Amino acid sequence: MTTRDRVHNRPPPRARTAIIFSCVALLFAIPISAAATARADPSPVSPSSPSLTRSTAPAFSGLRVVGNQLLNEQDEPVQLRGMNRSGSEYMCWSSAVFDGPADAASITAIKSWHVNVVRIPLNEDCWLGINGVAPGLSGASYQQAIKDYVSLLNQQGLYAILDLHHTAPGSQQAKGQMQMPDLDHAPAFWSSVASAFKGNNSVIFEPFNEPWPGVMDTSAASWTCWRDGGSCPGLGFSYQVAGMQSLVNAIRATGATNVIVQGGLEWSNYLSTDWLVYRPSDPLNNMGATWHGYSTNLCNNVACYNSQIAPVAAQVPVIGTEIGTDTCDTPWVNTTLDWLDAHGVSYTMWTWDVWGTRVDGNPNSCASIALITDYAGTPTTPYGQTVRAHFIALP
Repeated sequence: MTTRDRVHNRPPPRARTAIIFSCVALLFAIPISAAATARADPSPVSPSSPSLTRSTAPAFSGLRVVGNQLLNEQDEPVQLRGMNRSGSEYMCWSSAVFDGPADAASITAIKSWHVNVVRIPLNEDCWLGINGVAPGLSGASYQQAIKDYVSLLNQQGLYAILDLHHTAPGSQQAKGQMQMPDLDHAPAFWSSVASAFKGNNSVIFEPFNEPWPGVMDTSAASWTCWRDGGSCPGLGFSYQVAGMQSLVNAIRATGATNVIVQGGLEWSNYLSTDWLVYRPSDPLNNMGATWHGYSTNLCNNVACYNSQIAPVAAQVPVIGTEIGTDTCDTPWVNTTLDWLDAHGVSYTMWTWDVWGTRVDGNPNSCASIALITDYAGTPTTPYGQTVRAHFIALP
């Protein structure tokens, strides 16, 4: 089992494939499309419009949703491209808040790849200080560490995406990924997180990392569970689920106006127009969608991107908050990133961490889905090198 799969508490990618087929300021953001740069009105743009370059990058400032675009405070369209910084979802159960450095120098190394966003996975027990997490790594200590890291990101002109990654109901410890967020703690988690970051619209909220009610089921029952929560009969839950609507409600009740982004089904790999049908109601209409793409997922080709992602991206902003490969599939990486760029879809690569998991100790193991071999930013071969070359080639 790879490091990433251990962290995500789910089968390795090849096993997931078998399951699938058996079950059936100051930064380098570029305009979303030709249509977006050719007119002043922020109406939805065609998802097939090619990206154009700017002579200057959009200013770093708070974001909001207008049509299918993320606009900054200067009404400029912003496409987010960056990294996941994994660790804060699991390290707090052992010896630290982060897996590796979280200082300004480490952020400068991330920025050197010409990115403008970092996604930070969170743990609900550690944030809330419950279920036996060490006091020095939870509650106020954990919260302050996350706040400090976000502040350092913002100081260098980087946006932040906060996602609820590890959860567990009741007194069960949040040491892995569940099918859906739990009603016991997730609403309280988001009420607290939103209160901490409201007023800073350079921070985006992703209420739950990878929903998979009913496993590979995309029926109306799974989508209803995804939105409304509850007992979700017939989908294998032993706990009360917090639906996405309840988490949106918890965020907005604090007065937070931050952009909210929601993943679909099948570990967020299944998006489709069903997302538009079942999306939660947001009184601010400040919501987008997320999609996770790995080379071994079911939706891993241009035909699927065109049929599932493009129709949603034509209506709301879409962010691929996890993109990666554990098979050294360089052609897939290039094809997928080129498609996302051409369609104005933002993305954060998995993952800016030093993970070497092969028996021979090779830190370049593609199985780890690590982009770097050290926190100075030395890329892995060939995965990290491919991603870095793509970012550096962008304006």
